[in-house]
Amino acid sequence: VQLQASGGGLVQAGGSLRLSCTASGRIFSSYTSYGWFRQAPGKEREFVAAIRRPGSTHYADSVKGRFIISRDNAKNMGYLQMSSLKPEDTAVYYCAANMNSIILSAIKQADAFANWGQGTLVTVSS
Repeated sequence: VQLQASGGGLVQAGGSLRLSCTASGRIFSSYTSYGWFRQAPGKEREFVAAIRRPGSTHYADSVKGRFIISRDNAKNMGYLQMSSLKPEDTAVYYCAANMNSIILSAIKQADAFANWGQGTLVTVSS
């Protein structure tokens, strides 16, 4: 079972990108919690956004109001719509998922998610 993130690329500051996440070996809807993390060069992996369970979305303060996380179980996909991108958003973005609902206090912790994709690079030029 593996997750695969795609949709990264080079974009100018102020632009938009939509990242996608899909699962191989398992239908995406079987994951209750799903989220996105990112890792910039020389920095630790950090939380971006997550859907803990239906109707429960969470965002890092740095992306709140600019990024929207969503999922379409019928299409077996998850998405991260990124707008008003800034150079500091440059990073490798990873999707992650967990079959069971992650508790609220742990939703921003990478080690709470059991399944990870390989990452997609987003580069925002100034």
